[in-house]
Amino acid sequence: MSLATQTPSAPVLQVTDLHVNYGGIQAVKGVSLEVQKGQLVALIGSNGAGKTTTLNALAGTLPFASGSIHLESVGIGGMGAWDIVRLGLAMVPEGRGVFTRMSILENLQMGAYLRDDKAGIEEDLQSVFTTFPRLKERAHQLAGTLSGGEQQMLAMGRALMSRPKLLLLDEPSMGLSPLMVDKIFEVIADISKKGVSILLVEQNAQRALLIADQAYVMESGSIAYSGSGSELLHDSRIKASYLGET
Repeated sequence: MSLATQTPSAPVLQVTDLHVNYGGIQAVKGVSLEVQKGQLVALIGSNGAGKTTTLNALAGTLPFASGSIHLESVGIGGMGAWDIVRLGLAMVPEGRGVFTRMSILENLQMGAYLRDDKAGIEEDLQSVFTTFPRLKERAHQLAGTLSGGEQQMLAMGRALMSRPKLLLLDEPSMGLSPLMVDKIFEVIADISKKGVSILLVEQNAQRALLIADQAYVMESGSIAYSGSGSELLHDSRIKASYLGET
């Protein structure tokens, strides 16, 4: 009696030979990477390496010249950003991008704009408030009056309201106090444990590698190194170039 073999499921995200031009410069040069279901994948590198440009291309906010992007086997190249969100990809951009003249509650509701399941939306809203109690306390406060850390919480909560299969996070710790950085990384790890796949671009390479299942290092628009978070954390080349260790 033979056992039927199972076909491995497709990655949540598969990027193949991606090229992106930005401002007349070839900013991304043949990047290939994958995010498996439930994985937390870190993308690190120095400023100007092409990390944010890569995320913007994945989210549909920046056109790419060539290559392919698949979200659960569906080619999303050339799709509008709203269509990509509808398929299950949400992005928290660098700088947070909250609607400053809208309340916290209104910002979160905007995250569920493409959904029509009222019960599910309310359930997710309460889940966000459980994750970020400070947002619940200030639900009717204008987003523009929040601190940088609170705005980061709101931007992440808003993205979660779309119930994403894949969450893109661009520099979530930038400009935050050490205590708030600890909180944000704690929440990122918790979101990952709940089964949401994450692609994290982060300036704090050590913190990113500590929680990452898989990691990629970008240099001058290309992937220079890849491996598990633990492998890269202990790689002498990564220590010297990105972790300030010798």
